[in-house]
Amino acid sequence: MISGGRIILPYCLRVPRSSLFILSSRCAGLSTMAKLPRLPVPDLRKTLDRYLQSIQPFLREDEARGHSLFEASYKKRVQWVDDFEKGIGRLCQHKLHELDARSPHNWLDDNIWTNYAYLSWRVPLLINSNWWLTLINDPSIPESILRGDTKSGIEPWQVRRAACILHRVLDWRARMVNQHPDPDTTRTGVWLLTNTEKMFNTCRLPRAGADVLATRNPASEYAQDIMLMLYDFVYTVRVCDDDRTPLPVQTIEDRIRAVALDVIHRLESGESAVPVGVLTSDERDRWAENYQHLVSLSPTNASTFRAINESIMALSLDHYTAMPWHYSTPTLPSSSQASHASIPALDSDAEIHAHLHNTRSPPRARNRFFDKCLTLSLERNTRAGVMGEHTPVDALVPSIVFDYSVVAGIDFSAFSEPVPRPLVLEEARVSDSGKGWSRLDWVTDERIEAQIKEAEGRAQALINNSEAGVWEFGEYGADWIRSVARLPPDAYTQLALQLAWYRSRGVLTATYETALTRMFNAGRTECVRSASVEGLEFVLAAKGWGRGAECVAEGGQHEVEPRALLSLLQQAIQTHARRTREAAIGRGIDRHLLGLKLMLEELPVDAITSTSSSDSPSKSGPTDSPQKRTHPLFADPLFSRSQEWKLSTSGLSAGDQFRGTGFGAGWEDGYGINYLIAPNRIKFCVESKFSSPLTSTNKFKQHIADALQDMRAICEAGELELKDQKKKLDGADTRVQARL
Repeated sequence: MISGGRIILPYCLRVPRSSLFILSSRCAGLSTMAKLPRLPVPDLRKTLDRYLQSIQPFLREDEARGHSLFEASYKKRVQWVDDFEKGIGRLCQHKLHELDARSPHNWLDDNIWTNYAYLSWRVPLLINSNWWLTLINDPSIPESILRGDTKSGIEPWQVRRAACILHRVLDWRARMVNQHPDPDTTRTGVWLLTNTEKMFNTCRLPRAGADVLATRNPASEYAQDIMLMLYDFVYTVRVCDDDRTPLPVQTIEDRIRAVALDVIHRLESGESAVPVGVLTSDERDRWAENYQHLVSLSPTNASTFRAINESIMALSLDHYTAMPWHYSTPTLPSSSQASHASIPALDSDAEIHAHLHNTRSPPRARNRFFDKCLTLSLERNTRAGVMGEHTPVDALVPSIVFDYSVVAGIDFSAFSEPVPRPLVLEEARVSDSGKGWSRLDWVTDERIEAQIKEAEGRAQALINNSEAGVWEFGEYGADWIRSVARLPPDAYTQLALQLAWYRSRGVLTATYETALTRMFNAGRTECVRSASVEGLEFVLAAKGWGRGAECVAEGGQHEVEPRALLSLLQQAIQTHARRTREAAIGRGIDRHLLGLKLMLEELPVDAITSTSSSDSPSKSGPTDSPQKRTHPLFADPLFSRSQEWKLSTSGLSAGDQFRGTGFGAGWEDGYGINYLIAPNRIKFCVESKFSSPLTSTNKFKQHIADALQDMRAICEAGELELKDQKKKLDGADTRVQARL
């Protein structure tokens, strides 16, 4: 909402909905607002101690399965940790402090994380790296449009909604920059202010070995334009004044309509676009090679890339309504034959499924530019979604922006006509007579066209292998967890995921949960290691309880009393909540361990003064390729195993404006899970791979449901047992007092 010219946001990740914070808007005015401290270099010994704690559940499980004894295995890791801390680790820690001292913001985000986590990763951005959000429908749009059809072409309502959402995004962007700074802005507000700017006017650029981000150029002739894609044709559209103030929404609609009519004219003339954007879905080194070839072909291509890179964001208008048969399901492979099924009912699982898939992975990766850091897409039936390249910001920031952008819906008073005019060349009415937009052209050759065709095939294979789904658990949500179970909702949900995983696989896995380090200047994220000894004890005790009865022999499902299970659950949640707090305040371990490992790898040979014991992990022989400097701590297979995040998770807000969200699983036999905890429901967005026989998104959703139902039963039954026990104790006390 807007108050006194300032944006007031009703929620943020792990901030209560009642905690409103004011967002001021001028980066130059940050000196007058709340100061954010530097992200610290964590204490070396404390990080190593926390690491030792985090590997204990894996060693305990190994012992239970008949492998090496816990005490001997753990003692070996303690020795390696002590050796590292007293030896070369001190030098590595010193180098991190030196790195921090010469960094403008902090040691991690200025130097390590962006490159390591994103830019040097060579897999395709499609599904693997880019995040996605699917937005709720606008109820003011006629239902006949919302239901969709199998026709082809740009729909006038599609253009109008695109203009409205885009205008609200641009309004947010302008308020972030053009308002007067407010000295009362909170630290969270400062964090959001500084991060909002990062996702606009930039693009990831492919380079061999490691990509880079395009440098923002506020003076660029494209700095107030958007990139617009229709039928794979590319345009720029001027949408803001030079001071970033958005043009009237009517003007934006007229300009998008003008582009749509230009595309219709080109198609009627027999022209077809060369879908260069498909190349951005490819493996990064291959795309880097093709990028350089395109630049070498003509200055036209270099100019087109510059316009794309420096534009505010991308808008993709799809000429179709995505249907379920366009995408693979557990029972139906993808097919272009519309005869397979009828048009799904509005808000049905099948309809939402098609919406989610088209937002993050349209068929053959067409009509998208995956390198662009922010892309708004709309289908013919006005379904809208957002996809983004992950490097500049994490998905929470755009989720806040698009929550604001969607909540108001279409403002009909802003348009001269309540119903948009048909997109027919003879009936076109363009208020600015065609000004304010430009074509972007490509010069290609046979090599590029062949590469596009091959990239399409590889992209479609990735899409076909992805099993993604959205599922809403509606039996309870944050309100019940807080008020009745008296537990923190996020940690509670994490334990439900742990229980679901163990019931589905029967083995522990490293689990990643994202924690924001937003209290620090330029802070981004830290990992919360969800797997713990306390969590393992709970899932082992609860795996055969209630709906997990099939995991044990018949009759054994209630072997553990609910009171004992409740105690185990509370202890596990307490541990998880503590780790979350530590991560948020800069005391997590995984980013620090990464920094130490990288500092070690940079040291010359004669700097390695520590010695390895005879039972340390083996190293490569002299005939192997040169290896990076290491230490038994990092060469330990358990170190790698503890970072195999086969359960990769992240929570957003309540997500009232989102039909679904998501990101890809990081491991072939794992899951990528984004969840949205609302007062009375929890929405889960799960992605896995069809190619793995060990995973199934549909089956795992049922395991999550069973876990949540059983955990509620445990909480309720455990509380009743405790109350009954208290009554008995009180009665005994009364009788004793009576005798006295």
